[in-house]
Amino acid sequence: MAYSNILVGAGTHPAQPAIRKIGLADLQDALAKGADDFYAMPTHAMFLCIIYPIVGFALARLAFGYSILPLLYPLASGFALVGPIAALGLYELSRRREAGLEPSATRAFDVFESSSIGAIAALGVLLLIIFVIWVAVANAIYVANFGYASPSSVEGFIEDVFTTRAGWNLIIVGNLVGLLFAILVLTISVVSFPLLLDRDVGAAVAVLTSIRAVVRNPVTMMVWGIVVAALLVVGSLPLFFGLTVIMPLLGHATWHLYRKVVEPAGSLPPTHPEERKERRYAADFPTVLFPWAK
Repeated sequence: MAYSNILVGAGTHPAQPAIRKIGLADLQDALAKGADDFYAMPTHAMFLCIIYPIVGFALARLAFGYSILPLLYPLASGFALVGPIAALGLYELSRRREAGLEPSATRAFDVFESSSIGAIAALGVLLLIIFVIWVAVANAIYVANFGYASPSSVEGFIEDVFTTRAGWNLIIVGNLVGLLFAILVLTISVVSFPLLLDRDVGAAVAVLTSIRAVVRNPVTMMVWGIVVAALLVVGSLPLFFGLTVIMPLLGHATWHLYRKVVEPAGSLPPTHPEERKERRYAADFPTVLFPWAK
């Protein structure tokens, strides 16, 4: 029963949140509201994200050992894969501010008291597994092009990457594979963590809702992914210090994006035939995958 609750929530029937169609204007508004939350709670957000520049410096220090140098870029870019986990506290602060509750820094840790903490932990473990797989695949791509020998120096490594055929193979293939990992994580997590904080629906329902949100809004979500990637790159350039601003902004904005994509609980049933059909399909889909949740 505990495992069932983690997957589909505590209810007798899995809840199936309805998905809205959104546009680029909604993304702009979500970013604006995220920025407003950041301006209202700047010290809190920076406190939550200070780990990012620390990790960045640690990665840079490890690079001087040369053996880990080929993994420096995959590790840094992997921030995007585990970002939804680190942003949990930011979602909670935005949720509390939206509800008119005290959005203090300590309240960010209220996520550990959520009724969905088991599902949140399960989904977090899934993202960490994806991150580890990505690093392993990135290392395999490097070995396939350069072998097992460690770079002799930072300068030699950079020259090999940008001036040789093997280096360009590494850049092209590595980034294409990384893009696939990023699309996977975006698809399963774009609204799943905020949904789990907002409602006790279970990890499986949250992931399926996130997938449905992407399928319903493919172009808009693609643009959102590009915006996230671009901002993370900008934030990483000045020795990762920019992430103390970029990460809270994206975290708060993701909460407001969730609010725009997922209809509130208890909303009126749809009147459009296609929307009724979509909800019937959404209601049946989890019980096909998880028959014990009937």
